[in-house]
Amino acid sequence: MSDERVEFQEKSLNEPNGNHNKAVDLNSYPGDISRAITSQSVETPMSSLHEYVLIGVVCAAQFMTQAGLALSIVPLHIIGDSFQVTNPGQLSWYAAAYSLTVGTFILIAGRLGDLYGHRLMFIGGFAWFGLWSLLGGFSVWSNQIFFDICRAFQGIGPAFLLPNALAILGRTYPPGPRKDMVFSIFGATAPGGFTVGGAFSALLAERAWWPWGYWIVGIVCIAFSVFGILVIPKSPSPKSLDQTPWWVKCDLLGGLLGIGALILINFAWNQGPSVGWSTVYVYVLLIVGFLCLALFIWTELHATCPLLPREIFSEDVAWVLGCIAAGWSSFGVVVFYFFQFMEVIKGDAPLLVLAKWAPSAVSGAIAAVTTGFILARLRPSVIMLIAMLAFTGGQILLATLPVHQTYWAQTFVISILTPWGMDMSFPSGTIILSNNMPREHQGLAASLVNTIVNYSISIGLGLAGTVESQVNRGGTDTLRGYRGASYMGIGLAGLGVGVATMFVIRSLTRYDKMHTGTTVDNSNMEDSL
Repeated sequence: MSDERVEFQEKSLNEPNGNHNKAVDLNSYPGDISRAITSQSVETPMSSLHEYVLIGVVCAAQFMTQAGLALSIVPLHIIGDSFQVTNPGQLSWYAAAYSLTVGTFILIAGRLGDLYGHRLMFIGGFAWFGLWSLLGGFSVWSNQIFFDICRAFQGIGPAFLLPNALAILGRTYPPGPRKDMVFSIFGATAPGGFTVGGAFSALLAERAWWPWGYWIVGIVCIAFSVFGILVIPKSPSPKSLDQTPWWVKCDLLGGLLGIGALILINFAWNQGPSVGWSTVYVYVLLIVGFLCLALFIWTELHATCPLLPREIFSEDVAWVLGCIAAGWSSFGVVVFYFFQFMEVIKGDAPLLVLAKWAPSAVSGAIAAVTTGFILARLRPSVIMLIAMLAFTGGQILLATLPVHQTYWAQTFVISILTPWGMDMSFPSGTIILSNNMPREHQGLAASLVNTIVNYSISIGLGLAGTVESQVNRGGTDTLRGYRGASYMGIGLAGLGVGVATMFVIRSLTRYDKMHTGTTVDNSNMEDSL
């Protein structure tokens, strides 16, 4: 072993903020050697005030991401009317296009942050988000296709924001209660961001003009990019200790194949309900997407610096990601169809519907803070099971919601219950992966969770849209279509409950085996004495 590697291993054992129980395989691929050796913490905030401002700016990434999602969901039909669009499949793209690129580009964004600095990617992500938000507003003078393109490019900004924001926090705070609470605060901003973004977009759409919502978000995002320059401490610039080309370190081929596969599969999945699954280009793109996915997997197994190193995967990570995928795909369905049910079936104005959903911001904040306290006291599997039950309960209430029922019976409970699934699963999942990965993979840890979250939302909407188009009797029975989509959401959430239940059983079984093994070893030791 070279002197450089010995020095790195000795240094890693003595780092105060490191994840000491995670070994780094320096022989796995040369590109990560340079990153692992030079990986250092973000500078510690200089004062408590600086720390609070830093947390606020970093948490703005999650806040603005959810605000961006609300920009199209709350005033959906007002935007559709401006483009003369009423087809549900085409309207769903206003949200699906955004979630598609958020979930697709996160993985490569985390790798670029690990290589070139999370601070740089965070600042650039807000600037990009702001630019395409401005262009999204200007699309009012164009057509729906350009608006969908703007929404897709707009989502690339949050794709760079989320993993790098979480990586900044993950590298600033060592594992412990303080880190748990900071990550929970990050998750707590999600329902508030959706509520605030939806309120402003609905108010502007009803009282002024819907593009103003996009222009204001664009201005705010650019302002946050400036705040990021001023507030986020600089970390040492990564220095390459080998001659590996940048495209190998970035796994350019794997990234292109992965992005291509995710985009093609998702596009076909969400376009099918709009134009019909019998349309040739829909199933052709779906087949090509799965072929790209197979090539991506093969490439990752043979890549020098894979985007998904095999050593990061563990049994717990697989269980956590499975729960998040099922739960968050149902979350996208319940939020989207909650607003459609209230606006189309009950005839409520967008601002009134948002007022009905507003309790979710308070409930979500309480859920996130509660998760921060119980993470050290409950098994991760138990927390995930509670989150999946919350997703399922909210989805069942929506699917069975009577048209003329009072708000306080089921609608209010939906807005209270659903955020507990979101704000328990996201912080706990992120913390579990962050603590299970070495510091040089913090961007990757955040990328995995956010990729699954946002891609699952988009896939869930595609599945629900397919069911809606098949059961709404050719568009003549809208309520039946919404019910069918909601029952699809129940199936997805129920799958999450099943996975989480097996996760609990597996964790208990593994604990019993470890405990039994310890007892046997002690008895053998006593016999030998």
